Amino acid sequence: MDYAYTLIILLLPLVTFLGLGLLSKRLPVALAGIIGTANLFIIAALSCATAFTYFTQEAGEAGFEAIEAYKITWLPLTDKLIIHLGILLDPLSVMMLVVITLVSAMVHLYSIGYMKGEKGYTRYFAFLSLFTFSMLGLVVATNIFQMYIFWELVGVSSYLLIGFYYQKPSAVAASKKAFIVTRFADLGFLVGILILSFNTGTFEFQTLTSLQGPVIGQASTAAFMGLSVTTWALLLIFMGGAGKSAMFPLHIWLPDAMEGPTPVSALIHAATMVVAGVYLVARLFPAYALSAPDALTVIMYVGSFTSLFAAVIACTQLDIKRVLAFSTLSQIGYMMVALGVSGYGGEAGLGYMASLFHLFTHAFFKALLFLGAGSVIHAVHSNLMTEMGGLRKSMPVTHLTFLVACLTIAGIPPLSGFFSKDEILVAAFEHNKLIFAVQWLVAGITAFYMFRLYFRIFWNQTPAYHHAPHESPVVMTVPLMFLAIASVVAGFVPFHDLVTSDNKPFETAFHWSIAGPSIAIAVIGILTAAWLYARPSLRPDAISKSLSGVYTAAYNKFYIDEIYLFITKSIIFQFISRPVAWFDRHIVDGTMNFIGNSTVAGSAAIKRMQSGHVQLYIWYFASGVLVLALLILYLN
Repeated sequence: MDYAYTLIILLLPLVTFLGLGLLSKRLPVALAGIIGTANLFIIAALSCATAFTYFTQEAGEAGFEAIEAYKITWLPLTDKLIIHLGILLDPLSVMMLVVITLVSAMVHLYSIGYMKGEKGYTRYFAFLSLFTFSMLGLVVATNIFQMYIFWELVGVSSYLLIGFYYQKPSAVAASKKAFIVTRFADLGFLVGILILSFNTGTFEFQTLTSLQGPVIGQASTAAFMGLSVTTWALLLIFMGGAGKSAMFPLHIWLPDAMEGPTPVSALIHAATMVVAGVYLVARLFPAYALSAPDALTVIMYVGSFTSLFAAVIACTQLDIKRVLAFSTLSQIGYMMVALGVSGYGGEAGLGYMASLFHLFTHAFFKALLFLGAGSVIHAVHSNLMTEMGGLRKSMPVTHLTFLVACLTIAGIPPLSGFFSKDEILVAAFEHNKLIFAVQWLVAGITAFYMFRLYFRIFWNQTPAYHHAPHESPVVMTVPLMFLAIASVVAGFVPFHDLVTSDNKPFETAFHWSIAGPSIAIAVIGILTAAWLYARPSLRPDAISKSLSGVYTAAYNKFYIDEIYLFITKSIIFQFISRPVAWFDRHIVDGTMNFIGNSTVAGSAAIKRMQSGHVQLYIWYFASGVLVLALLILYLN
């Protein structure tokens, strides 16, 4: 099968970005949204067609084969170390193509209504297309260096989208914060790439993950501080993934990224930027599992702590977008845990399959949650749930679709979140009982904070709105309905037949011993939220006062941002940057100024020698001859 047409999937968003950017002043404003959305629907259709063809025609006895649909030589560094640009199709990248293009198409369609009348409407759709191009280039990369190029392009385009409202100081600060934090993480990623390529002589994913390749088949014996060079390289690469996926302690940029338009939040936090770290680990998973199990242990514990840490904070936030942001942190932690507890091949790779299954289902229900939140914000003109309530009657479509999303993320059967989360819990239970217990608790907390959000928006007390809320226009509700349907049916996709650690299908069994308790704790979380927030009550205030210290700390995100500010301002700026600045200003600049001033002074002192008077030149010449003559006589 010839998949060369997949190049269109990659290039069409780039052409859209360039076209909208260059012709922004000539195009009618409304046409920009139509063009951007139409092109996304085209590549979404092509991606779905590619997935259907690949999964129905490329399966063999050895599983699904990886196909290089397109490949060119870009930069030959040495005879062996060559950087290529191309398109790699395998179960992982094909699945991501479908997820990214479908969610992005829904976000584009939704944005036509949500961003109507906004200044910079054409610029917004141009940036959306650039972001989509960057993510697509990242997931189809044939080698890790190509991935890094698009990885950085994703960072740039997300910076532009988060800071879209550049007139707002908070949006500018949030975009800079996201850019700077992820740059520190990406430095680790780059160093890891250089170490890995230096020791293996290749950038190619297929070689790096081959069982007979230089990473797995000929594992490096060189060690540093008790770990192999390969393990250190993969840990540094995970550092880059932890930055993009906002794992603790590199999570601080994500909540502030809510300053961007709500559809941007849906795109960044659902299927694209924040799951890039999960995708990175999954892409190199054979190398992690078979050559660096210590790195997987680190990933497991970082993911587990992040999921619990973010879930606790989400229980206290009042801004509905920030609740969803911390929810994303928690769910990405779930995916990382699943990768950390996974083995390689067959049923041992259950965690790998479960992680990507949850990535798949999470894309739809988290996009639905953000777009539903945007619909609410569009109606009441506020992000604070304290200024909302009783919206179920005036916004029936938003209410029902949001309820579906809440039930899905809570893990209530038969919705998709139940199936993917159940597989993660099974994998964790078989690998590490402590990690399982933490993730089981997180499942209950997740159900609680999501229904706290749901009841406070759509039930509770109806405040005195300045304008009577109404349902969003059709162009915004259609994406909500599509994503709600996807959130229901995505769980029935036979993922274990399609995306596995060794690309070979395996059988999975339903474990009621795990599913039963997970459903029970989710129901407890939902009922607790209903008891506290379905109707006006003094109970929440009483509980928060009784837990004032813990509640205040969680509400302030455990002061991690303040710790970062203290470290940067009071330590780095005070004791490193300021002395360096003094040294630069007084020593480096002072030395150069001294040389320059000395040159000027010397020039001033001898400038009379170049007066232009011939008589003086003769006198200087005669004096010089006389001095030389006397010197010669003296020496003789």
